[in-house]
Amino acid sequence: MKALLDTNIIIHREAGKIVQQDIGILFRWLDRAKYIKCIHPVTIQEIQKNPNKGTVQVFMTKLDSYEQIQIPTPLHRKVKEVSSIMDLNENDRNDSILLNEVYAGRVDILITEDKKIHQKAESLGISNKVYKIDGFLEKIFSEHPDLIDYKVLNVQKKHFGHINLDDDFFLSLKEDYPGFEKWFVKKTDEVAYITQNKTNGLILSFLYLKVEKEDESYSDIIPIFAPKKRLKVGTFKVINNGFRLGERFLKIIFDNALVNKVDEIYVTIFNHRDEQKRLIDLMEQWGFKFWGMKGEERVYVRNFSPTFDLNKLKCNYPFISRSSGIFIVPIYDSYHTELLPDSILNNESPLEYIEDFPHRNGISKVYVSRAMKPHPQKGDILIFYRTGGLYKSVVSTIGVVEEVVYNIHTEEEFIRHCRKGSVFPESELKTMWNYNKFNKPFVVRFMYSYSFPHRINMKRLIELGILANVEDAPRGFRPINIEQFNLILKETRSDESFIVN
Repeated sequence: MKALLDTNIIIHREAGKIVQQDIGILFRWLDRAKYIKCIHPVTIQEIQKNPNKGTVQVFMTKLDSYEQIQIPTPLHRKVKEVSSIMDLNENDRNDSILLNEVYAGRVDILITEDKKIHQKAESLGISNKVYKIDGFLEKIFSEHPDLIDYKVLNVQKKHFGHINLDDDFFLSLKEDYPGFEKWFVKKTDEVAYITQNKTNGLILSFLYLKVEKEDESYSDIIPIFAPKKRLKVGTFKVINNGFRLGERFLKIIFDNALVNKVDEIYVTIFNHRDEQKRLIDLMEQWGFKFWGMKGEERVYVRNFSPTFDLNKLKCNYPFISRSSGIFIVPIYDSYHTELLPDSILNNESPLEYIEDFPHRNGISKVYVSRAMKPHPQKGDILIFYRTGGLYKSVVSTIGVVEEVVYNIHTEEEFIRHCRKGSVFPESELKTMWNYNKFNKPFVVRFMYSYSFPHRINMKRLIELGILANVEDAPRGFRPINIEQFNLILKETRSDESFIVN
């Protein structure tokens, strides 16, 4: 397999100092999965334009470790069409030349963080061959679970005073914020959320949150904020490693906002580094909107008043609507906590779930089914029922349906739909797809919204009249009415502030 690398990835990789730690992770996995790393002549030409001749010489020496495309493929007619519409300058046209090599089949994939390249790939119908770093790593972990020895500890809450400020992770923060080290020391007794590499203890992500009351001063933000109770995302950085840590940390942000009953969430962030641009892109997907400026930093705001719009599910997360359809859906006990780790049961050991995997971290998850109708629709509520019999079966979690995907035609398409949010490795997904050619599975993508604080078992569900008897255990998607849903909320002692009436 040949992987063509975008110019910026090459530059970050071969730079004289650590700029992006996730580039190193990418290259390690390219080697482990035996990809041939390719470089295009336009990349070499861009590097040669650097006015520092010493830097150019160092780059040129290192380029010998790549397979160079000697003769570029003539630009395909379709690529020319897309280029004529979307390309505004020489850099854009060079990006189209890279895409052309994928379109022509000269290389298998292109890895790039450039949003515009991904937009052009979508127009050309080759988005499944053009990856961001995180997406490529997710693909590798799905295809080669046997290769994974890169262990990531689950999210921990740690006092600042117990976090190593000399970790390379903090280099970019120190460069961007001249007073960062003094600020960090002042926070010694406060708590941050972090993840670390299990093997070497190096930090992979960091999140600090602060609740601000209505009397907080915002004189340095333009335009100025109106008085509201807010959750400030004080420091937020994630290294791209294929484990969907960004999404995991967003869920922590939303959970804190819900518990503290804030009206709004906001973050201030620079946008001159790729890692910052990725976080901004992720936050925008989940409803953060550009507000204004705080000095040179951009300010993004997320409304957190209870709102539900079927066409803006991510922007409304974690809120759900009582007017939606409601289904109880079974999940085998062996898969339950793998897919829904925040819903771990009291009789399960947290030590079995201290390591992260992509399917554990994402807010968006995948449920694979062959169930007969009725089926849920977009916006419907799913109540997950962990199987186990009269006493061990429990309802544990609420999700909301993002999408139901039917009419999947090929094994490759099925795997692509499942890869990001399923507990199953690719080998098992292939087995599921080929199990019955007359009844192919469909995919329900849902958002992991809420874990019940108190679990009720099958026995109690029967006593409440939600199930008739032991033989009435949920199979497929079991619809329930609003009265039954309200009973479950009451019995599970749920905080109903996330439900829009």
